[in-house]
Amino acid sequence: MKPDVTINGVSMLSLGWLRETVNFPTPQSQSNTITVPGRNSPIRFTEALGRVAYQPRSFDMSFSMLGDRADFDRLVSTVVNQFAGQLCRVTLTEDPTLYALGTLEADPTYDPLTGKGQLVLSCTDGDAFLHYVEETVESITGSGTVILHNDYMPVVPVITATAETTLRWAIDGESFHKTVSAGTWEIPELELRHGDNTVSVTGEGTTTFTYRQGRL
Repeated sequence: MKPDVTINGVSMLSLGWLRETVNFPTPQSQSNTITVPGRNSPIRFTEALGRVAYQPRSFDMSFSMLGDRADFDRLVSTVVNQFAGQLCRVTLTEDPTLYALGTLEADPTYDPLTGKGQLVLSCTDGDAFLHYVEETVESITGSGTVILHNDYMPVVPVITATAETTLRWAIDGESFHKTVSAGTWEIPELELRHGDNTVSVTGEGTTTFTYRQGRL
């Protein structure tokens, strides 16, 4: 299989572009330090809110084609009209289960001597975390305990209840509980951490948790 890039579900290979290089560096942390006279160590604010936050992800992808200038202009036009300046989902064939999300910008160049055209698609405002293509859905009917497994990206699940339901959970030793009526809810305090998150459910209906996992 030839290496490819899919943008919003559209294969670049199917548009006539051969993938040459992709560069997806790890995003840097949002770090800030203050040097205090007389101290041997700076004051670090990287985890000031209890966890590390990251700067936007930057990435770029290079594609090529062979043909005359008219072919090049046509292929470039097809791409830029669909994706340039747009918020796009970008998936690599190496891992089709994940996608990057960000605004793409295009930089086309053409060499008339060799008949080779190149197109670089780049992003500077991407989400720090890569997202899973498939959402995670966990349901329970009646009362019981549900285990919500989550990757490294913190996420608040969307909760759908068919009847009045009481939820109980704990984070860092602090206990929480919330009663919701039938409907769809998001509870900011119910933010899933990495690993298994245990939620106790009390009710007579069906309670569904839907969330999209992610990782760096």
